[in-house]
Amino acid sequence: MAHKGNPGCFASDFLLSNISEFAGMLAPFFQDTYLEAGLDEAGRGCYAGPVFAAAVILPKDFHHPLLNDSKQLKEKQRDTIRPIIEKEAISFAVSQISHEEIDQINILKASIKAMHQAVTLLKKKPGLLLVDGNRFIPFKKIPHQCFVKGDGRFASIAAASILAKTYRDQWMEKLHQEFPHYGWDRNKGYGTAQHRKAIEKWGLCSYHRKSFRLLPDQQKLF
Repeated sequence: MAHKGNPGCFASDFLLSNISEFAGMLAPFFQDTYLEAGLDEAGRGCYAGPVFAAAVILPKDFHHPLLNDSKQLKEKQRDTIRPIIEKEAISFAVSQISHEEIDQINILKASIKAMHQAVTLLKKKPGLLLVDGNRFIPFKKIPHQCFVKGDGRFASIAAASILAKTYRDQWMEKLHQEFPHYGWDRNKGYGTAQHRKAIEKWGLCSYHRKSFRLLPDQQKLF
């Protein structure tokens, strides 16, 4: 059974239900009875490329001064803490869903499917999933809890956001080598002014998400 927004459904000796107690810092966990995995995605709003998701199980005493919502960190900071997360995590996994499948099933379902795949790849099974956002499809028999802006509230979700972001950024930098005129090494596929102007000039390439209706006639020149 999935649990959403109801901390009372967990029997725990310690429940971090009042996040304000940890103002200015990430909560180390939501409860201390079940092993928790934080889930987050990257690239949901992009014009091109896959959506990535990560699942991370951190030790309850894990702390690092750089750990934060990936959007609050500079690229160099994300690259610095990523190997630390990977080394110290009890388990972590990263998954992706291609732009073709995004077009087939829609971006929300693709984002959730990527999260599910990441959980499946974990070497240790969690007892609770902490999900960034307010939408999720229950995963098998593991309960979950959704948190809006959870990547700025819980350490495991913040760690997942960093892994998903850095893995996706690296992927887009590889795609940039094939289609450099879109500037994916800088915009990572997001709809920046530079990216939109390039689409107007060059049309859509094979990696663009056609279901996003990026051009009125959805022309494809490559």
